[in-house]
Amino acid sequence: MTNKLYFGDNLHVLREHIADESVDLVYLDPPFNSNANYNILFKSPEGADSDAQIEAFEDTWHWNDNAEKAFDDVMRSGNSDAFELLRAMRTVSAR
Repeated sequence: MTNKLYFGDNLHVLREHIADESVDLVYLDPPFNSNANYNILFKSPEGADSDAQIEAFEDTWHWNDNAEKAFDDVMRSGNSDAFELLRAMRTVSAR
């Protein structure tokens, strides 16, 4: 077995790269939807602090067409527990 780390949207990675019924655990590291941008800070070759940085990711989430499609996919999947959880989250996010 080869260990692999996938970077990207978890639904896309699971659907396109992972065989069905082969996942024991998916770990997501909060915070989620912090409405912040997170940067990677660099140091000089000597180890001193540097002003150099790049944006690592933007943690801002919106209910859009992709979210609606994913919601519909879960609804049709037959997993009623997951659907109820997502439905509750959707209701709260609409407030």
